Amino acid sequence: MNYSPDPYPLPPTPRQSAPSRRFSWLVVLLALLVAFSVYRQFTDFWRTGSGEPRAITPRGDLADAEKTTIEVFQQTAPSVVYITSVALRRDRFGLDISEIPQGTGSGFVWDDGGHVVTNFHVVQAALEKRDAIRVTLNDRSTYDAEVVGVSPDQDLAVLRIRAPSVRLRPIPLGTSADLQVGQQVYAIGNPFGLDYTLTTGIVSALGRTIQSVTRRRIEDVIQTDAAINPGNSGGPLLDSAGRLIGVNTAIYSPSGSSAGIGFAVPVDTVVRVVPQVITHGRVIRPRLGVYPAPDSIARRMNIQGVLVREVEEGSGAEQAGLRGVRQMPDGTILLGDIILQIDGQPIRDTDALLNTLEKRKVDDVVEVTILRDDQTQTVKIRLR
Repeated sequence: MNYSPDPYPLPPTPRQSAPSRRFSWLVVLLALLVAFSVYRQFTDFWRTGSGEPRAITPRGDLADAEKTTIEVFQQTAPSVVYITSVALRRDRFGLDISEIPQGTGSGFVWDDGGHVVTNFHVVQAALEKRDAIRVTLNDRSTYDAEVVGVSPDQDLAVLRIRAPSVRLRPIPLGTSADLQVGQQVYAIGNPFGLDYTLTTGIVSALGRTIQSVTRRRIEDVIQTDAAINPGNSGGPLLDSAGRLIGVNTAIYSPSGSSAGIGFAVPVDTVVRVVPQVITHGRVIRPRLGVYPAPDSIARRMNIQGVLVREVEEGSGAEQAGLRGVRQMPDGTILLGDIILQIDGQPIRDTDALLNTLEKRKVDDVVEVTILRDDQTQTVKIRLR
């Protein structure tokens, strides 16, 4: 088939020479390099305000307060331990045993015999469920712990680990008798499982009273604003010399986290309780030799003191002539003696009586002020 030629043919396309194509690529490459250079200068200026690197400002010496904080932590952290309770569970066939973490807390090394002090409530659940308790030292070594004894009324417990003495760093002991409000304090513990956390604060108040797990009052408690959270329980509260002045025990917080109000059992209580627990497995409380009537009954009778319900035979109270509640032949009920003071300290309820006696020793002689037949008198009683 023949086709007629195109009446409007296009002109032929001229061919580019090789030098012309190279020139075009050079222009594109140069444009890219210029764009990259501008970008780098722009980003450098954005980061530093200029194209030059910023110089590092010399730190200078640390403030004295910072040096003290660092020194306290470095000195005391090796004495702090991480406590975990672990439930042992067998499979349905009784062949495989798995470990399930149950709870965590803090504590500190008491002596080079492997005794560790913590709160009773840190290990309470493990004791009830017979779970294993493990203690991790500052060097990350972990040991199974045995419970030596507990004092729930003071929320204290003593554990023991079989660790070489070279791995143990007993905590330096201070006193809580001369603490002052405003004094700097430090807390080391394991809040929320974050081990070896340091928080700082001051003594916010002294002489506070909190309730133990047995609902007994713990007296002379230290209040601090050093952050204390779940997991800090059982850890040490320290003074600026790195000495133990209290055991972090409780917080006041609607949310359950630190609200700047924490409480610590005073070290003077710890020093009195722990040696007894180590020796006897419990606190040996000197006995006055009386059985108090329930405080609720005393309050209903408007009695401001401790009503003696019964006197123990052969006790110091019996030898001093104290009387309990008794019934006369005609059926009349006579009230027993009402204990008002011991060594000049007011005794308003059974808790106050027990807390006062706990500060004494067996064979101590105390002066007891009683109310009998609307008359006050003072007698001396030897504690047994």
